[in-house]
Amino acid sequence: MGSAPPRANTADSRSAPGEHGQVGLVPSDRFASEATTETEQYMADMVMPNSVFDRLLKDRIIWLGSEVRDENANEIAAKLLLLAAEDSERDIYLYINSPGGSITAGMAIYDTMQFVPNDIVTVGIGMAASMGQLLLTAGTQGKRYITPNARVLLHQPHGGFGGTASDIQTQAQLILDMKKRLAEITAKATGKTVEQVNEDGDRDRWFSAEEALAYGFVDHIRSSATDVAGGGGTAVDE
Repeated sequence: MGSAPPRANTADSRSAPGEHGQVGLVPSDRFASEATTETEQYMADMVMPNSVFDRLLKDRIIWLGSEVRDENANEIAAKLLLLAAEDSERDIYLYINSPGGSITAGMAIYDTMQFVPNDIVTVGIGMAASMGQLLLTAGTQGKRYITPNARVLLHQPHGGFGGTASDIQTQAQLILDMKKRLAEITAKATGKTVEQVNEDGDRDRWFSAEEALAYGFVDHIRSSATDVAGGGGTAVDE
């Protein structure tokens, strides 16, 4: 058996050393200078220690507050499965403040969201860009929320290629296949056509909360957890 074809590099070739080999869906080059470095990510993790996230998990809240990558995708998928195993009927809350990231990692989260029997309440806070947009929109219909000052970014996948001509051709086809699949998912979730989604995402397009609601990415704009289903996971059990 031959070796598997190489995967395309991340979207704007801004991966940290050792992280090449993922297809990325991230904001375009003007955001590359703001890319999270390993040091910055370490500091972010220090600000939000695991104990905070563990406490939120007790209230069935999962937080995606960084670029989507293999490590946090595996953790989020595992948390979804854990909460579903604990109670297959209660809602699970996924809060999203993300600039996007790896398509393959994001699709692992997406597939797990569809796999579990629970309703997934999604809440966009700050920024739901790129793959973050897809995950926000993938919440259960009627239970997709955004805060008033949050923003949503829709755009097509970006990819950096390398290797032989055959490798590049394979990688380019992979990007096209993923673009088609992502557009199909977004179209189904928003009520748009695939052609409309592709046209709107051909270049970076930012949506305000009101515009995201009108487009169909979300179902509600809310400024308080009390107005979110189940209190957004913050309601005190009687």
